[in-house]
Amino acid sequence: QVQLVESGGGLVQPGGSLSLSCAASGSGFNIYAMGWYRQAPGKQRELVARITSVGSTNVADSVKGRFTISRDNAKNTVYLQMNSLKPEDTAVYYCNGNVFVDGRTRGYWGQGTQVTVSW
Repeated sequence: QVQLVESGGGLVQPGGSLSLSCAASGSGFNIYAMGWYRQAPGKQRELVARITSVGSTNVADSVKGRFTISRDNAKNTVYLQMNSLKPEDTAVYYCNGNVFVDGRTRGYWGQGTQVTVSW
């Protein structure tokens, strides 16, 4: 069993910053990649950023240059540093893990955390 536990999120003014974190817990698993997705009201869930266990990254064009993803493999934790936030960044942000466990690869989701960028 693998659980993803998020922290962070909240209300910030345009131009401000927030940092999110997500820690994977459990036993008998190997993480291939972790990342962040977001879903705004009335829209589909979209990839924000993803990072593999060896540090390769994928970042959405919409946040490139503003958001940075990083990880601490020893802590099984992924981070998302969000700078220069815009109102259009408002969404529920979900942590995702691609994990090898119980003899197969599986995807896991965190509970989601609300990020609101507004005056």
